[in-house]
Amino acid sequence: MKILCCEEHVELALDVMVDESETFPTLEKTGEDEISTCEYCDNKSVYIVGN
Repeated sequence: MKILCCEEHVELALDVMVDESETFPTLEKTGEDEISTCEYCDNKSVYIVGN
């Protein structure tokens, strides 16, 4: 499972991932050429939260 999120929602994405997987997720920055939006709003995604 992966969640794409912006700076504003990174804490929410981390909390959701911990609740669902019960382990601490990985946190990576999206690539400069990667164009995607946050799953919680319409801002550009900055992080990929995964497990």
